[in-house]
Amino acid sequence: MNVNTKITKLRRILHDMDHVLVAFSGGVDSTLLLKMAQDVLGDRVLAVTATSPTYPKREENEARSIAKKLKVKHLCIKTNELDNKQFARNPSNRCYLCKKELFSQLQLIAQQNGYQHIIEASNLDDESDFRPGLKALKELGIRSPLRDAGFTKKEIRQLSKELKLPTFDKPSLACLASRFPYGQEINQKKLTMVDKAEAYLYTLNFKQCRVRHHDSIARIEVDQEDLKRCFGPTVREQINKRFKKLGFTYITLDLEGYRSGSMNEPLTADEKKLYQKRSKK
Repeated sequence: MNVNTKITKLRRILHDMDHVLVAFSGGVDSTLLLKMAQDVLGDRVLAVTATSPTYPKREENEARSIAKKLKVKHLCIKTNELDNKQFARNPSNRCYLCKKELFSQLQLIAQQNGYQHIIEASNLDDESDFRPGLKALKELGIRSPLRDAGFTKKEIRQLSKELKLPTFDKPSLACLASRFPYGQEINQKKLTMVDKAEAYLYTLNFKQCRVRHHDSIARIEVDQEDLKRCFGPTVREQINKRFKKLGFTYITLDLEGYRSGSMNEPLTADEKKLYQKRSKK
Protein backbone atom coordinates (compact mmCIF):
# COMPACT_ATOMS: atom_id res chain seq x y z
CA MET A 1 0.00 0.00 0.00
CA ASN A 2 1.52 3.35 -1.03
CA VAL A 3 1.43 6.50 1.08
CA ASN A 4 -1.38 8.15 -0.89
CA THR A 5 -3.59 5.12 -0.33
CA LYS A 6 -2.77 5.25 3.38
CA ILE A 7 -3.66 8.95 3.51
CA THR A 8 -7.03 8.22 1.92
CA LYS A 9 -7.64 5.42 4.42
CA LEU A 10 -6.63 7.67 7.34
CA ARG A 11 -8.97 10.44 6.23
CA ARG A 12 -11.82 7.95 5.91
CA ILE A 13 -11.17 6.58 9.40
CA LEU A 14 -11.20 10.09 10.87
CA HIS A 15 -14.27 11.15 8.91
CA ASP A 16 -16.27 8.22 10.26
CA MET A 17 -15.50 9.25 13.86
CA ASP A 18 -17.15 12.69 13.55
CA HIS A 19 -15.93 14.10 16.91
CA VAL A 20 -12.51 13.16 18.35
CA LEU A 21 -10.33 13.84 21.35
CA VAL A 22 -6.66 13.54 20.36
CA ALA A 23 -4.09 12.46 22.95
CA PHE A 24 -1.46 15.04 22.00
CA SER A 25 2.15 14.97 23.23
CA GLY A 26 3.59 17.40 20.68
CA GLY A 27 5.75 14.67 19.16
CA VAL A 28 6.14 13.71 15.51
CA ASP A 29 3.28 11.19 15.41
CA SER A 30 0.66 13.00 17.46
CA THR A 31 1.27 16.30 15.64
CA LEU A 32 0.59 14.66 12.27
CA LEU A 33 -2.49 12.92 13.67
CA LEU A 34 -3.79 16.21 15.09
CA LYS A 35 -3.18 18.01 11.79
CA MET A 36 -5.00 15.33 9.79
CA ALA A 37 -7.89 15.24 12.26
CA GLN A 38 -8.27 18.99 12.03
CA ASP A 39 -8.16 18.90 8.22
CA VAL A 40 -10.94 16.30 8.14
CA LEU A 41 -13.10 17.31 11.11
CA GLY A 42 -12.43 21.02 11.58
CA ASP A 43 -13.56 22.32 14.97
CA ARG A 44 -14.83 18.90 16.05
CA VAL A 45 -11.38 18.12 17.43
CA LEU A 46 -10.02 18.58 20.94
CA ALA A 47 -6.31 18.06 21.68
CA VAL A 48 -5.44 17.05 25.24
CA THR A 49 -1.91 17.07 26.62
CA ALA A 50 -1.21 15.33 29.92
CA THR A 51 1.66 16.91 31.84
CA SER A 52 3.24 14.83 34.58
CA PRO A 53 6.60 14.12 36.24
CA THR A 54 7.37 11.65 33.43
CA TYR A 55 6.67 14.17 30.66
CA PRO A 56 9.78 16.22 29.75
CA LYS A 57 9.20 19.81 30.85
CA ARG A 58 10.66 21.13 27.61
CA GLU A 59 7.82 19.49 25.69
CA GLU A 60 4.82 21.22 27.29
CA ASN A 61 5.49 24.66 25.84
CA GLU A 62 6.17 23.15 22.44
CA ALA A 63 2.88 21.24 22.51
CA ARG A 64 1.03 24.44 23.39
CA SER A 65 2.78 26.30 20.58
CA ILE A 66 1.96 23.65 17.96
CA ALA A 67 -1.71 23.46 18.97
CA LYS A 68 -1.93 27.25 18.80
CA LYS A 69 -0.31 27.32 15.37
CA LEU A 70 -2.75 24.68 14.11
CA LYS A 71 -5.64 26.65 15.70
CA VAL A 72 -6.94 23.57 17.48
CA LYS A 73 -8.79 23.57 20.80
CA HIS A 74 -6.20 22.46 23.34
CA LEU A 75 -6.46 21.38 26.95
CA CYS A 76 -3.54 20.62 29.27
CA ILE A 77 -4.23 18.42 32.28
CA LYS A 78 -1.99 17.42 35.16
CA THR A 79 -1.48 13.76 36.00
CA ASN A 80 0.93 12.00 38.34
CA GLU A 81 1.73 8.36 37.68
CA LEU A 82 3.95 8.30 40.78
CA ASP A 83 0.82 8.36 42.93
CA ASN A 84 0.35 4.77 41.78
CA LYS A 85 2.77 2.79 43.97
CA GLN A 86 2.69 -0.12 41.56
CA PHE A 87 3.83 2.17 38.73
CA ALA A 88 6.59 3.68 40.89
CA ARG A 89 7.99 0.19 41.54
CA ASN A 90 8.62 0.07 37.78
CA PRO A 91 7.47 -3.42 36.78
CA SER A 92 7.82 -4.63 33.20
CA ASN A 93 4.16 -3.73 32.56
CA ARG A 94 4.71 -0.14 33.71
CA CYS A 95 3.58 1.23 30.35
CA TYR A 96 0.32 -0.71 30.64
CA LEU A 97 -0.37 0.82 34.06
CA CYS A 98 0.39 4.32 32.79
CA LYS A 99 -1.75 4.10 29.65
CA LYS A 100 -4.65 2.52 31.52
CA GLU A 101 -4.78 5.37 34.03
CA LEU A 102 -4.15 8.16 31.51
CA PHE A 103 -6.72 7.09 28.97
CA SER A 104 -9.29 6.38 31.67
CA GLN A 105 -8.95 10.07 32.57
CA LEU A 106 -9.23 11.08 28.93
CA GLN A 107 -12.44 9.05 28.66
CA LEU A 108 -13.98 11.17 31.42
CA ILE A 109 -12.92 14.38 29.64
CA ALA A 110 -14.34 13.10 26.36
CA GLN A 111 -17.66 12.25 27.98
CA GLN A 112 -17.88 15.61 29.74
CA ASN A 113 -17.18 17.52 26.51
CA GLY A 114 -19.23 15.46 24.08
CA TYR A 115 -16.44 13.76 22.14
CA GLN A 116 -17.39 10.31 20.91
CA HIS A 117 -13.93 8.92 20.21
CA ILE A 118 -10.43 9.12 21.68
CA ILE A 119 -7.51 8.63 19.31
CA GLU A 120 -3.77 8.33 19.83
CA ALA A 121 -0.74 8.23 17.57
CA SER A 122 0.82 4.77 17.70
CA ASN A 123 2.21 3.68 14.34
CA LEU A 124 2.92 0.35 12.65
CA ASP A 125 6.53 0.24 13.88
CA ASP A 126 5.34 0.23 17.50
CA GLU A 127 4.14 -3.33 17.05
CA SER A 128 7.73 -4.55 16.62
CA ASP A 129 8.78 -3.63 20.19
CA PHE A 130 7.55 -4.59 23.64
CA ARG A 131 4.65 -2.15 24.12
CA PRO A 132 2.37 -3.22 27.01
CA GLY A 133 0.52 0.09 26.68
CA LEU A 134 -1.05 -1.08 23.41
CA LYS A 135 -3.04 -3.67 25.36
CA ALA A 136 -4.44 -0.96 27.63
CA LEU A 137 -5.56 1.00 24.56
CA LYS A 138 -7.35 -2.04 23.19
CA GLU A 139 -9.10 -2.72 26.51
CA LEU A 140 -10.37 0.86 26.69
CA GLY A 141 -11.46 1.07 23.06
CA ILE A 142 -8.94 3.77 22.12
CA ARG A 143 -8.34 4.06 18.39
CA SER A 144 -4.94 4.39 16.69
CA PRO A 145 -5.72 5.76 13.20
CA LEU A 146 -2.11 6.00 12.01
CA ARG A 147 -1.51 2.36 12.89
CA ASP A 148 -4.87 1.30 11.46
CA ALA A 149 -4.05 3.07 8.19
CA GLY A 150 -0.66 1.31 8.03
CA PHE A 151 1.69 4.27 8.57
CA THR A 152 5.32 3.62 9.53
CA LYS A 153 7.48 6.16 11.37
CA LYS A 154 9.39 6.95 8.18
CA GLU A 155 6.16 7.67 6.30
CA ILE A 156 4.89 9.86 9.15
CA ARG A 157 8.04 11.97 8.96
CA GLN A 158 7.77 12.13 5.17
CA LEU A 159 4.15 13.31 5.22
CA SER A 160 4.88 15.74 8.07
CA LYS A 161 7.60 17.32 5.94
CA GLU A 162 5.27 17.63 2.97
CA LEU A 163 2.69 19.33 5.21
CA LYS A 164 5.42 21.66 6.55
CA LEU A 165 4.87 20.56 10.14
CA PRO A 166 7.68 21.74 12.47
CA THR A 167 7.99 18.27 13.98
CA PHE A 168 8.95 16.37 10.80
CA ASP A 169 12.58 16.00 11.95
CA LYS A 170 11.97 16.19 15.69
CA PRO A 171 13.78 13.55 17.76
CA SER A 172 11.64 10.65 18.93
CA LEU A 173 9.92 11.37 22.22
CA ALA A 174 9.39 8.86 25.01
CA CYS A 175 8.15 8.97 28.58
CA LEU A 176 10.99 9.65 31.04
CA ALA A 177 10.06 6.48 32.93
CA SER A 178 11.55 4.54 30.02
CA ARG A 179 15.03 5.60 31.17
CA PHE A 180 15.05 3.20 34.14
CA PRO A 181 15.75 -0.56 34.27
CA TYR A 182 12.64 -2.53 35.19
CA GLY A 183 12.51 -3.11 38.92
CA GLN A 184 14.41 0.08 39.80
CA GLU A 185 12.06 2.37 41.69
CA ILE A 186 11.14 5.64 40.00
CA ASN A 187 10.75 8.87 41.95
CA GLN A 188 10.60 12.59 41.28
CA LYS A 189 14.28 13.19 42.06
CA LYS A 190 15.46 10.59 39.56
CA LEU A 191 13.10 11.84 36.86
CA THR A 192 14.38 15.39 37.33
CA MET A 193 17.97 14.19 37.01
CA VAL A 194 17.22 12.49 33.71
CA ASP A 195 15.14 15.38 32.36
CA LYS A 196 17.85 17.95 33.12
CA ALA A 197 20.63 15.69 31.84
CA GLU A 198 18.93 15.18 28.48
CA ALA A 199 18.02 18.85 28.23
CA TYR A 200 21.71 19.65 28.68
CA LEU A 201 22.74 17.26 25.90
CA TYR A 202 20.29 19.03 23.59
CA THR A 203 22.03 22.34 24.33
CA LEU A 204 25.22 20.69 23.06
CA ASN A 205 23.40 19.91 19.79
CA PHE A 206 22.98 16.18 20.29
CA LYS A 207 19.82 15.72 18.27
CA GLN A 208 18.69 12.27 19.41
CA CYS A 209 19.75 11.13 22.85
CA ARG A 210 18.74 9.26 25.98
CA VAL A 211 20.18 9.27 29.48
CA ARG A 212 19.50 5.89 31.08
CA HIS A 213 19.49 5.99 34.88
CA HIS A 214 21.28 3.06 36.55
CA ASP A 215 21.30 4.31 40.15
CA SER A 216 24.56 6.27 40.45
CA ILE A 217 25.48 5.60 36.80
CA ALA A 218 24.31 7.63 33.81
CA ARG A 219 24.40 5.63 30.55
CA ILE A 220 24.31 8.06 27.63
CA GLU A 221 22.92 7.00 24.25
CA VAL A 222 23.46 9.25 21.23
CA ASP A 223 23.18 8.65 17.48
CA GLN A 224 26.03 6.61 15.96
CA GLU A 225 27.34 9.63 14.07
CA ASP A 226 27.58 11.61 17.32
CA LEU A 227 29.59 9.04 19.30
CA LYS A 228 32.91 10.51 18.21
CA ARG A 229 31.91 13.97 19.43
CA CYS A 230 31.54 12.65 22.96
CA PHE A 231 35.26 11.86 23.09
CA GLY A 232 36.31 15.42 22.31
CA PRO A 233 38.00 16.78 25.45
CA THR A 234 35.82 19.86 25.78
CA VAL A 235 32.49 18.10 25.27
CA ARG A 236 33.53 15.18 27.47
CA GLU A 237 34.54 17.49 30.32
CA GLN A 238 31.35 19.56 29.98
CA ILE A 239 29.11 16.51 30.16
CA ASN A 240 31.04 14.96 33.03
CA LYS A 241 30.92 18.15 35.09
CA ARG A 242 27.24 18.82 34.46
CA PHE A 243 26.08 15.26 35.11
CA LYS A 244 28.00 15.01 38.37
CA LYS A 245 26.42 18.27 39.46
CA LEU A 246 23.02 16.68 38.78
CA GLY A 247 23.85 13.82 41.14
CA PHE A 248 25.38 11.06 39.03
CA THR A 249 28.61 9.49 40.32
CA TYR A 250 29.69 7.75 37.13
CA ILE A 251 29.03 8.93 33.57
CA THR A 252 29.25 6.37 30.78
CA LEU A 253 28.70 6.28 27.02
CA ASP A 254 26.85 3.37 25.41
CA LEU A 255 29.02 2.40 22.44
CA GLU A 256 26.06 0.84 20.65
CA GLY A 257 24.51 4.28 20.40
CA TYR A 258 20.89 5.37 20.62
CA ARG A 259 18.14 2.85 19.99
CA SER A 260 14.51 2.94 20.97
CA GLY A 261 13.48 0.66 23.83
CA SER A 262 16.96 -0.37 24.95
CA MET A 263 15.60 -1.04 28.45
CA ASN A 264 13.54 -3.87 26.94
CA GLU A 265 16.64 -5.71 25.74
CA PRO A 266 17.15 -7.73 28.96
CA LEU A 267 13.56 -9.03 28.83
CA THR A 268 13.20 -12.60 27.63
CA ALA A 269 10.38 -13.80 25.41
CA ASP A 270 9.01 -15.71 28.40
CA GLU A 271 8.95 -12.53 30.52
CA LYS A 272 6.97 -10.73 27.83
CA LYS A 273 4.52 -13.62 27.63
CA LEU A 274 4.22 -13.63 31.43
CA TYR A 275 3.05 -10.01 31.33
CA GLN A 276 0.52 -10.82 28.65
CA LYS A 277 -0.92 -13.66 30.72
CA ARG A 278 -1.17 -11.51 33.82
CA SER A 279 -2.83 -8.63 32.00
CA LYS A 280 -5.63 -10.92 30.78
CA LYS A 281 -6.71 -11.76 34.33
